[in-house]
Amino acid sequence: MLISPNPNPKPNIQDPQKDKKIPIFKEDHRPLNQIWPEIQGSSNWTGLLDPMNSHLRHEIIRYGEFAQACYDSFDFDPRSKYCGTCKYQGAHFFEKLGMTDHGYSISRYLYATSNINLPNFFQRSKLSSVWSQHANWMGYVAVTTDENEVRRLGRRNIVIAWRGTVTYLEWIHDLKDILHPAHFSDDPAIKIESGFFDLYTTKEHSCHYSSFSAREQILSEIKRIKERYDGEELSITITGHSLGAALALLSAYDIAEMKLNFTNTGQKIPITVFSFSGPRVGNLKFKERCENLGIKVLRVVNAHDKVPKVPGIFANEKTKHQKYIEEKISFPWSYAHVGIELELDQNDSPFLKRTNDISCAHNLEALLHLVDGYVGKGLGFCSSTNRDIALVNKSCDLLKEEYGVPAYWRQDENKGMVRGGDGRWILPERPRLDSHPPDTAYYLEQVLKFAAKSTLKAL
Repeated sequence: MLISPNPNPKPNIQDPQKDKKIPIFKEDHRPLNQIWPEIQGSSNWTGLLDPMNSHLRHEIIRYGEFAQACYDSFDFDPRSKYCGTCKYQGAHFFEKLGMTDHGYSISRYLYATSNINLPNFFQRSKLSSVWSQHANWMGYVAVTTDENEVRRLGRRNIVIAWRGTVTYLEWIHDLKDILHPAHFSDDPAIKIESGFFDLYTTKEHSCHYSSFSAREQILSEIKRIKERYDGEELSITITGHSLGAALALLSAYDIAEMKLNFTNTGQKIPITVFSFSGPRVGNLKFKERCENLGIKVLRVVNAHDKVPKVPGIFANEKTKHQKYIEEKISFPWSYAHVGIELELDQNDSPFLKRTNDISCAHNLEALLHLVDGYVGKGLGFCSSTNRDIALVNKSCDLLKEEYGVPAYWRQDENKGMVRGGDGRWILPERPRLDSHPPDTAYYLEQVLKFAAKSTLKAL
C-alpha cells in the first residue's frame, strides 16, 4: 500500500488567487476524437499553446503522469536486492499506481545495460545477491485496451515511457558530451550523444533482462503491437523526463527511421514525443532528419532548469551560423534541440517557494503543476484541472510552508517491510519480474528484414 494522494483529486488547499481577478480558462468543447491529430502535433501545435488549449493541457499532464509512473514504481534503495527494478509486476502496474482510469495495459517492460560508467543513473544494490548484475528497469510500453478510452481518443494509442534520473546534473557529468554516428541510417553525419547511444544500443548476452538491447526491445514491440492491431487507426506517443526525455526522442527517431510507423497498407502512424526537462540529444543533422521524418516533439521545460541547456553550451540551435560551424569547421560539440518548446516559469505559481534549489527546478511533478496553471504568456496562473498541489512535494521541497505538505513525502508503507507469521519484520520476496516476451526475436527479425529490403530498394 502506498502513502499517496489520489493522482487527480480536487485540492483541499485554499487557492491564494481565489479573491483576485484571474483569467478564465476557455474550454475546447470539441470532442478529442475529432481533433486528436492536432493535439498530437500535426500542425506543430500552432494556436494551441498561447493561450493553452484545454485538450492539450490535459494530454500533456496525462503523458507526464505516464513518465512520473516510472519514478513512482522504481526501486532506488541500494539496501534492497531488488534495487534497479520496478516494484510491481506489469499486470498490476497501473492498479498499484492508481492509474487504472487511464485505460491502458502494460505491453512490456524495458531494460537497459551500459558499457560506460553511469554511477548516478544506473542503480546498484549493495547486496551480493541481486536480481541482475547488469540491467536496470528503464520504463515500459503500454497500449490503450479500454474500448471506451479508444473511442474517446479516436484511435488506439501506443505509449512508450522512459525512466529519467533521480539526481540532478550529476548524470550529465557522467556523460562524455561526445557525438556518435547514429548508425540507424546511411548518413554518418547524423549524430547523437554517445552516452545516450550506448544506453539505447548496448546488450549483455549473459543477462536475461538485457540479452536484447533497449533498442531491440522497442523495435520488436512496436512491430508486434502493429501486427496485433492490424487494420486499426494507431498512434505512437513517447514520453520521458530528464534523461528519459532524451531516450524518448532517440527511440522516436529510430522507429521512424526504420519505417515502423507505417501500417501494412502504407498508412502513416503519427509519432509524437511529449518531452519533459530534456537535454539536447543530437546534432543539427539529427534535428533536421527528425523533422523530415515527421516526428512531432513538444518540449516542456522550466525556465530555471539547467538540464535543457546541455549539452551544446558552445554551439546549439541558438548559435549564429550553426550549420556552417557543424559542417565546415566540423565542430564536435554542436547540438540542437528538436521540436516546439513550451517554457514555463516556477515563479509564476503562487503556491511555490522562491528558491535557487536547482533540483526543484528539474522536478517533474512541479513541472506538471506549472502546466496545470499555465494560461498563456503573461496571462497569470490559474489551476485548471484541479490537480492536487500536494503532488509537487512528492520528491522535492518546493511548496510554500503555509500549505503544510511534508517534503519528499512519497514512500512505500513501512518502506516495504511486513510482519511475518512469527511476528518479525521482513522484506518479502517479490515475484519474478517480466523480462522479454518469447516472440521478441521473431519480431526483431521481421523488423531487420524489412529494413534490409528498404535499403536495397533505395539503392
